[in-house]
Amino acid sequence: MSDNTLSSRLYPTRIDIPAEARVQIVVILNQTLAATLDLKTQTKQAHWNVKGTDFYQLHELFDELAGELEEYIDLVAERVTALGGYALGTVRSAASDSILPEYPFDILDGKEHVTALADRFAPYAKHIREAIAKTNDLGDADTADLYTEISRTIDKRLWFLEAHLQVAEIKAENGKADTTKIQKIPTAVI
Repeated sequence: MSDNTLSSRLYPTRIDIPAEARVQIVVILNQTLAATLDLKTQTKQAHWNVKGTDFYQLHELFDELAGELEEYIDLVAERVTALGGYALGTVRSAASDSILPEYPFDILDGKEHVTALADRFAPYAKHIREAIAKTNDLGDADTADLYTEISRTIDKRLWFLEAHLQVAEIKAENGKADTTKIQKIPTAVI
């Protein structure tokens, strides 16, 4: 974290979650705050710079994604402070603490932006799922629930992004599905 003293410091609160657990939860939340701020700005980067035949649809989609991320920024930061922590939500802290790779500035094509965003939404989704488990293990069902809410939307948005890419990945030369690239789902044993 960009400021280790603040990321693990709490102010007095009457919340009944033990301070030792709250410190760990606040660190996780601040990591999420950094990644969410970063993902939002990267999504806006795509929104501003997308070009091509699908410009309008992608421009609108990227703006919608960024708007949803803005809401999560506020939810996460407010949860940090509700637990007695300090929300570390500046651009500089996000840049130094984000789990995401830097966004490529030299792309314009819509498909390249979709790929770049999918490559960032996927590790973000993984981080969110890991945070669900960690905060639940620390006895904070409310924070785990907040993460679950975020996870559902992020998984859906990753699906939206990947849907733009999957046809090209599975389509063979004659428009038939290339079964070597389709992931087989095992049938459940009853």
